[in-house]
Amino acid sequence: MSEPVKRKRKKKSKNQYFTQATEDAIVRYNNCTDPEERSEIYRKEIHYAFFKLTENIIHTFKFYYTEVDEIEHLQHEVITFLLDKIHLYDQTRGAKAFSYFGTIAKRYLIIQNTKNYKKRVDKAPVEELHHSLDYSYDLDYDPMEKDHLSDFIDEYVDYCTENIYFIFPKEKDAMVADAILELFRKREVMDIFNKKALYLLIREMVDVKTPHITRVANQLGDIFKKHFIFYQEHGYTNFD
Repeated sequence: MSEPVKRKRKKKSKNQYFTQATEDAIVRYNNCTDPEERSEIYRKEIHYAFFKLTENIIHTFKFYYTEVDEIEHLQHEVITFLLDKIHLYDQTRGAKAFSYFGTIAKRYLIIQNTKNYKKRVDKAPVEELHHSLDYSYDLDYDPMEKDHLSDFIDEYVDYCTENIYFIFPKEKDAMVADAILELFRKREVMDIFNKKALYLLIREMVDVKTPHITRVANQLGDIFKKHFIFYQEHGYTNFD
């Protein structure tokens, strides 16, 4: 049996303030045991990248609901958070540092922004909530999390497709799996989410009984859950 295909990660566009040199400096920082040398590496080679990264994320996604008076103070909080988590970055896992730290910064800001936003809504008079465009009744909607899930699903589908005969050595199982994955690929244009209807669609693509579909779907589901948990905890995928 052949070895599973390693995921080919999409190349990101070069960033002038957060470069490969920045990533290499983070690796050296984590490997360094001398406090003074670590401080020097951070000050000269990492801090500015963290500063610009957090600044851009805050203003791009308008994370303006904050307990501090100045946005700069919020930015300092996020930079401190990134520095606290810097030791968790592992270059060998394939994630680029820019993507890794950008993701965990956005998640930190989402949590803080949502918490402070809800506090503001709770304290605001009903009349103000009704008339002001600064408030929304859809407090649970989070477009950032939706984007994260979509990115993960894309990588999940690519991984399963590339390794479909490794995961499902039997031809019929692989055909069922590919039919299920096709629904993931077309999820943006589909308006059918009824389980029974989805099963009928799969049976139209592959002539198999419902228990066969369920068995393959459960196996795909186990792969999804395992890697999505890792993605949520670390901020990047690891399908290797």
